[in-house]
Amino acid sequence: MADVLAEAIDAGRVFDGVGGRVTALQHATCRIERGDRIAVVGPSGSGKSTLLHLLAGLDSSTSGVIRWPALGDESSLRPSKVAFVFQSESLVSSLTVLENIEVPRLLAGNDADEARRDAIAMLEALHLTAIADKLPEEISGGQAQRVAVARSLITNPDLILADEPTGQLDHATAAHLLDRIDLHLQGTGAALIIATHDPFVADRMKIRWRMDHGVLQ
Repeated sequence: MADVLAEAIDAGRVFDGVGGRVTALQHATCRIERGDRIAVVGPSGSGKSTLLHLLAGLDSSTSGVIRWPALGDESSLRPSKVAFVFQSESLVSSLTVLENIEVPRLLAGNDADEARRDAIAMLEALHLTAIADKLPEEISGGQAQRVAVARSLITNPDLILADEPTGQLDHATAAHLLDRIDLHLQGTGAALIIATHDPFVADRMKIRWRMDHGVLQ
């Protein structure tokens, strides 16, 4: 199990809604191994985000089991083992773009000067240097998505889960972003799983999972 970064065994997630209980995920069984490149596809509301949140340890299943054999228990996953790129805006509004990117390294206890150097290098790699000193409210949605990806890469995590990370990008920009992610992860053994509606993004991944009405097919 040393190569299994995360796995779900018959996992389900039920939410209490205004109109009653809502089943977002049911009986999902899957495994993410080192080096995997996985696209999770399916229509809106099919359970893609729910599955990613469970595999990232950001939410708890209401049935079944989620575990991380090669990474340890849930309490030890962040900030250096598992990174998540949220679909919605997730940058800290009071911090500049540069500061947002270096925060995970600082939380991990890394040297401040080293964190700053690596954050600047990440900005350069993703063509974001021009907005380094801007606040999140001063940049576009597409730029914010790329900053969120940069922030996820900065700690060199074993597992990156990204929820629609290219949703506001044109294909040329999305292709460049995916190229930079691939380059950054090359030779590290890190796994990448992306939830996406975009066939262009899905085709870049080696493995494809399909979600439909809360069922992982």
